[in-house]
Amino acid sequence: MIQHRVELADLHAHLYQITLTIPKPTPSQAFSMAAWIPGSYLVREFSKHVQELSAKQSGKKLAILQTSKNTWRLANTSTKPVTVTYLVYAFDASVRTAFLDSTRGFFNGTSMFMRVIGQASDPQQVAIEPSVGNQKWRVATSLPALKTSKAGFGTYQASGYDELADSPFELGQFWEGKFTARGIKHTFVVNGAAATFDGKRLLADTQKIVETEINFWYGKQSAQSESLLDGALSQGYVFMLRAMDSGYGGLEHMNSTALIAKRSDLPRIGDSTASDGYVTLLGLISHEYFHTWNVKRLRPAELVPYDYDVENHTELLWFFEGFTSYYDDLILRRAGLVSDEQYLGLVAKTINQIQQTPGRLVHSLASSSFETWTKYYRMDENSVNSTVSYYTKGSLVALCLDLMLRERGSNLDQVMQLLWQQHSTKSRNGICPITEEDLVQAIPDKACGQALLHWVHSTEELPLSKLLTSAGVETVAVKAGLAQQLGLRVSTDSGSIKVKQVLAGTLAAQAGFAAGDEWLAVEIESKTGNQTWRISNLDDVLLYATTGKPITVWVARDKQMLKLALTLPKNQMLNADVKLKIVDASKLASWLAH
Repeated sequence: MIQHRVELADLHAHLYQITLTIPKPTPSQAFSMAAWIPGSYLVREFSKHVQELSAKQSGKKLAILQTSKNTWRLANTSTKPVTVTYLVYAFDASVRTAFLDSTRGFFNGTSMFMRVIGQASDPQQVAIEPSVGNQKWRVATSLPALKTSKAGFGTYQASGYDELADSPFELGQFWEGKFTARGIKHTFVVNGAAATFDGKRLLADTQKIVETEINFWYGKQSAQSESLLDGALSQGYVFMLRAMDSGYGGLEHMNSTALIAKRSDLPRIGDSTASDGYVTLLGLISHEYFHTWNVKRLRPAELVPYDYDVENHTELLWFFEGFTSYYDDLILRRAGLVSDEQYLGLVAKTINQIQQTPGRLVHSLASSSFETWTKYYRMDENSVNSTVSYYTKGSLVALCLDLMLRERGSNLDQVMQLLWQQHSTKSRNGICPITEEDLVQAIPDKACGQALLHWVHSTEELPLSKLLTSAGVETVAVKAGLAQQLGLRVSTDSGSIKVKQVLAGTLAAQAGFAAGDEWLAVEIESKTGNQTWRISNLDDVLLYATTGKPITVWVARDKQMLKLALTLPKNQMLNADVKLKIVDASKLASWLAH
């Protein structure tokens, strides 16, 4: 039994101490730290946070040889038990790594625990030791407890390294709520919430999401469905939410999820309305819980098993992330947490994001998925022109496929459920590897399957307006702001206009704007001579200049003053956004209801 002991070594220095015990090491036993965490497709080099690595056998110090960036080898010849001790620096408040200070602890196994080479499939134990001075802290995790205190400190059991790596821990003084859905126990913990936080409402809304998604995957209650559900989630499920002044994110796991949201977006006691921020949080909860099946159990074949040392490439993230993104907000509508109008507003927001991304015309979804390690997770000022999000465009592909199937008497729900039914019966350790071919074969209409492949592997525009019309929804153009008309993404702080991105093929690109420019002034020709006006926001441009007329723009680039020739658009619908209007409520209901 591989054992890992976690001690809170120094809260102020953000250091955990880990003691790894290998009962039966092989001669020259090797061990390694993961380089990335599944669900977040970037090599993050967790080994960089390892400090003061040492080892002992039979009370004597063992030499350690580092053989790669994240792998070490012991100089042992005996197979007697070995202990390896090291510190992990933990000060990343994201959901992907590890964090420790005087207010809270959090970690993923990939950031903390060494993988014993050749013994990764062996059972693993984790002992979480309490810290002096933090008697009020508690522990939350989805791992089964072996022997723990009432607060949760003690020993937990994992079937192997994969489960250990997939089971985050939350430590601290947190709010906790519980509910049961279809016989499965669910726990929600929130760390960092204000006193106005309405935990009862968050718990009730989350239960609606959970029950809607369980019904989606397993159908109505029956002896068979309850047996399958219990087999998948017999350990229960834990939501871990960190409330912060600013932040957003989530990461899925087999039996839990780690979430981050703005403190101000949490529901408040006495407030029955749902702010946009709270709806966004509910969508995040819906998204990560949907991943319980679509990416954690149904999984790209290329990611079975995970290789924790290098990039794991797949062209299918448009399905596992994009289709999940389609269902996250749709589930909110089906659970009665948003109205038809609110849901269509969320869809319109997604459409507008994609339409304002020139990269959709140069980078296919399949390529975007494969290159996520170097493009999506390494965004720069030109990413908007060179790539497209497999989350957002993938969700629109799912929408198109669903509406196209509905025109032919089927729907995407049936495809997803068929995939789960077919592959869950053949799963190994609950994992169901699938390929693009498996997905296409699950689509009942051949033309729809071919359309899907075309949408995913080409860069042609999606037939959104046509298919939305078939669902009783009209696409209406809405005037865009000046920045969008020009093709600029800017920030305005302290009276300064900073250019963040320049969209390819737009008026701003033609004028020669570049990311990093500071737009200072406009020079206008008039009957009384040229006038130069200092501007502090884009509204000032329209105060001094006439649309459809050329102007001179003054920008500062690396402290150098430059003049750019720009013609303001006369057509206010240039690069327009869209909104979605209900024109046939009965058609819309047949889509959104089920």
